[in-house]
Formats: sequence, structure tokens, C-alpha cells
Amino acid sequence: MTLIAAALCAQDRPLASLPYTPSLEPAFLERSVDPCVDFFRYSCGNWNKLNPIPPDQARWSVYGKLAQENLQFLWGILEQAASPAAARTANEQKIGDYFGACMNEAAVEKAGAAPLKATLDAIAGLSTLQDLPPVLARMHLQSARSNAIFGFGSSQDFANSEQVIAFASAGGLGLPDRDYYTKTDAKSEETRAKYLEHVARMFELLGDAPAAAKTEAQTVMEIETALAKASLTRVERRDPYQQFHKMPRAKLATMTPSFGWAAYWKASGLAATGMVNVTEPEFYAEVEKELKARPIAQWKTYLRWHAAHNRAPYLSAIFVQEDFDFFSQHLRGVKAPPPRWKRCVRLVDLDLGEALGQVFVAKTNASDVKGQALAMVKEIEKAMDADLRQVPWMSEATRQKALEKLHTMVNKIGYPDQWRDYGALRIEPGDFAGNVERASEFESRRQLAKIGKPVDRKEWLMTPPTVNAYYNPQTNDMNFPAGVLQPPLFDAKLDDAPNYGNTGGTIGHELTHGFDDEGRQFDAKGNLKDWWTKKDADEFIKRATCISNQYSQYTVVDEIKINGKLTLGEDVADLGGLILAYNAWKSATAAQKLEPFGSFTPDQRFFIGFAQWACGDERPESKRANAITDPHSPEEYRINGVVGNMPEFAKAFSCNAGQPMVRPQACRVW
Repeated sequence: MTLIAAALCAQDRPLASLPYTPSLEPAFLERSVDPCVDFFRYSCGNWNKLNPIPPDQARWSVYGKLAQENLQFLWGILEQAASPAAARTANEQKIGDYFGACMNEAAVEKAGAAPLKATLDAIAGLSTLQDLPPVLARMHLQSARSNAIFGFGSSQDFANSEQVIAFASAGGLGLPDRDYYTKTDAKSEETRAKYLEHVARMFELLGDAPAAAKTEAQTVMEIETALAKASLTRVERRDPYQQFHKMPRAKLATMTPSFGWAAYWKASGLAATGMVNVTEPEFYAEVEKELKARPIAQWKTYLRWHAAHNRAPYLSAIFVQEDFDFFSQHLRGVKAPPPRWKRCVRLVDLDLGEALGQVFVAKTNASDVKGQALAMVKEIEKAMDADLRQVPWMSEATRQKALEKLHTMVNKIGYPDQWRDYGALRIEPGDFAGNVERASEFESRRQLAKIGKPVDRKEWLMTPPTVNAYYNPQTNDMNFPAGVLQPPLFDAKLDDAPNYGNTGGTIGHELTHGFDDEGRQFDAKGNLKDWWTKKDADEFIKRATCISNQYSQYTVVDEIKINGKLTLGEDVADLGGLILAYNAWKSATAAQKLEPFGSFTPDQRFFIGFAQWACGDERPESKRANAITDPHSPEEYRINGVVGNMPEFAKAFSCNAGQPMVRPQACRVW
């Protein structure tokens, strides 16, 4: 059996243990490629040949493969938990019963669209705008995907990082981004036409005649287009000041007098919300305009669409397929829906993530790597401290504030210190749609209950099995779930060089987010506060613009270039993070005599370890979609764009001036 065939077969069964792949694998190199010409292809060319994109994926990478292996491992855990047994813990009962109900396709098919009936009946009962708020509140509570008309929830007060306040945000769209409604190129026009067809087909699945469904789809498009045009772009949303407009809730009610906020808050279980951050006042002005201009019949049409759209993945196969055909196949180029086991595991992780995470942590011995990962974090923080102390363009006043922020940063490794309590969430063994609805409402109410209370700085925003990491500027902490601290990303069996290049680069990346174009605007406590002198801010912008201009020259697909202003934060973090990791590695091994390993020098192993985290490929349709929505550059540029700015790389591989991986004028912020 070929490697490819074996890999495809392995995707169809649960795993009793996680497989091992080293974080530096020479077999993945494409040695016919000159590393000074295309380092990404040199490091990953053979990985990509051995790992074609699976039919149910829009992109496939080292991260994606590890995430799938985690899913398969969780699949085994959930199959065991789904078997009724007296010895099951309360968490095992919940995750097992949820998974078992999800996997019961016969029951899901028999239910058909019935889980939508209560919501559709409530919408049908609307007769005036005064009836709208309680119905909308229920839709927002009971569907995690719902952002009909607008979004409402809780978040940290930008001006007081110790407090949680209400947030009223823009929303109301079915397409992934406002640009899908506003761009005028041929591909965007085609996508809007396909979207209209999809919306009409969903109305037909609800029982509407084809002619009526077509008219209803046009109504949906008109409302969503108006809301999209009034929304900020993704680049504009990178500026937190553009999304901070705190006001008393009475002022929000005055801004949108056609909407009964008191009834909405009451139905949401909020007796009083105090202050509200209205992220986009111009959006709410448009909401008011649309509410006044359109008859209630059009809003009923719009809400019926959003009800079906939000619940489609949890209904019978005909709804699931229609949702997949547009959002996955057309927009992302995905060839086949994911198998049901995969969808069900993801749902358990979404709705009961910390209950599932507890079992994952216990079975993977995640506690063993916490100390090793933390030691690497400390070395990289030392490297950042040294960098900040010698940055020539930063004044002493700004430097001291930056050092304060660095030394205040909290590191959260592996999993939470205190697990979330799901005791109040009712999970029924035979009620998949009801479980989804109750889990969504449980989480919605948990979020709303935070309003007016102190921030819980121990809370995690990712579940332990997640193969990812993040930095939160409002809590000034870095978070590395257990899922990302395992081979081939973090490999305790290998030497420090590839580990610092791979996981060290990720740690440096997240740390640098505290000082990127967005993160730098929050102070050490997480308050939105300008702690930069004007001269220092101008110097930062000049250096960041060098990176933005560099990445804006790279082609994503066809004629589309990277939007360097959208990806700026990630590009700054990629470069700054690897520089920090390299310096930290050199410092940590200063007393050691580093020898070549196989045919590679230690420095070469560092850079190959860095590159091989990004091995992977992506479908052209997905590249096109991500050019609009994803703040990350494509993987090949996350590697080649970084090493081209590092003279250490050129020295390691004996690259000469004028070669593609040696930029004539290197960019650097940190």
C-alpha cells in the first residue's frame, strides 16, 4: 500500500493513540529545489506530494493533519463515552450522549426540518415591528451561528480592562464578509448570483414555491447588501478605536427607536445592561433606516432565511448538502462533505469543549509538556526583553511602557487551571437538534451573564485539543492549548534547533502580537490606551509599512494579491516571532557546542524546523475566499516572506545577494 493510500485509509477509523511525526523530517524536503530560491518548496515540496488535500478539506497542512489526528483520537474517546455505563462520569455522560445523538443519522433524517418549527412559527406570528425583539432574542440565544440583523453579547471594556460590558456589534449577513456584497469583479458577481440561487433553494426546502422563493431570496439580498455597505471593512476593524463607542443603553435605544431594546433585553434574560459598546454606530443607523423602510413581511422573510441558514448543518441530509454545496463547495472548492463522525466530534468540542478537553488532557499526558513549553516561553521573553532594551528607534519613555507590558504578560499553557461546569446543561441521548439548541443557549446565557462583572482572566478562549494558539491583547496573555504542544509541532524527542524554529517561532509570534499594529494599542493591563510617543509611533508605522508593502506584492491566486493591510499583524508577528525564537535559541544553547545533525548544521535545522510547520496546500477557491477574510498570508509567504528578511538564514544556507530568498532591503519591526 502506498503512503497516500495508507494515509487516506487511516482517516476512516478512530485512533487509540496519536501517531508520531518528527518536527523535522528530511523525507519531506524537495532537494532538487535551491533553498535560496524557494525555501518553502525546498522544505515542504515532498510533504505536499505525500499529503494531497483530502476531498472534505479546503486546505491541508501539518496543522490540519494534526488537527484531524486529534479528531480521530477524540472520536475513539467519544465512542467509548457514548456506550451507557454506570462508571461514566458526569462529563463522560454529557459528551457521550451528545455524540451518540449526533451520530444517530436515522433519527436526524426522520426529524427532517421539524427542529425549525418552533422558530418558524414564532416568525410567522410577527405582525408589527413591536413583535420582533423577543423573537430575535430567542434566535440569537438558540443558535451559535445566528447574527440576524445584528450581534449582541459581552466583552471586555476597552477602557476598563477589569470589567465586562455589553457589546452591540454589526452582523446580519449570510455571506462570509461585507466585501462579498460590495466588490464588482466578475467572480464576486458570480458568487452573488450563486448565493441568490442557494437562498432560493433553502426557501424551497422550507416548502415555498419556486417563484416565491426566488422573490424571497432577492429580498434577503437587498437587506443584507444594505447592512454590508454600512459595515466596517476587515482592515478598518483592525483599528480598535473604530470599534469602541461606549454609551448608556438609553442612547442605543435612541439611535434605533424602531427596535424595542427593552423587550429584547428582557427576552435575553438581561434586566439591565448598563453601558453598551456600540461597535459600529453607522451600522445601527442603517438598521434603523431599514427597519423603518421595510414592511414586516420582508423582515419575516429575512428571519426565515437566517433561521434555516443557521440550523442547516444540524438538520436532515438535504439541508446539510445544500449548505455544503454553496458555502464549502462553491466558496472553498471542497469536493465532499466531511464524514459524520468528524462533524459530530467538532460539535462536541464546540459545545462541551472543556468537558471533552479534560479527558483529552488525561489521556495524552499533556501535563508532561507544560514545564518544557514554559521554559521555552521564558527564554523567548528574555529575548524580547533584550530586544526592547536595545531597539534604537524607541524612546526611553515608550521603552519602559513596552517592558512593563512584556513583564506583565501571562502565559497559559496546556489547559485551564479550573474547568468549566456544564452541570446546568441538559443533554438528552436521543435529541440531537435539541442538544445543539440547549448548548447554544447555555453558552449564550453564560456570555450574557458576564455583563457588569469583573473579567475572568483565567478563562480560555480555545479548548485543550485545539491545534492553534493565540494572544489576547485585552487580558495581555498568551495561550497554548495542549493540542498544539505535540509532534510534529513540539517534539521532545528532537534537539532544540527545530523545536525553537517551530514551537519557538509560534511562541515568539504570539508574544509579538502584543506589539503589532493592533496589540500595541493596548497597555500592560489590557486597556485601549496610547502609551507611545508620536515619534515612536511614526517609527513603528514606517517599519510596519515596509512589511505591508512587501506582502502586498505577493500573488494569492490568479490576479489577486495579498491585502498587506489586512495581514499586517500576522506578518509582523511571523517575522518578529522567528527573530525572537532564533535569538532565544542562541542564548539557551550558548554554553553548548552545537554539532551538525546528519547533513544539516544546527542553524539549518532551526530554519527547516520553522518551515515544516507550514507544509501544506490550499484549493484555489479557498485561497480566493481567504484573500478577503483571512488575516494570515498563505503558508508559502509566511515562510519565504520571513526568511528573506533574516541575514541569519542567508548565512545558514550560503545564499547570495540577488537570490529570491535574500531581500535587498530587509524589513524589521522587532
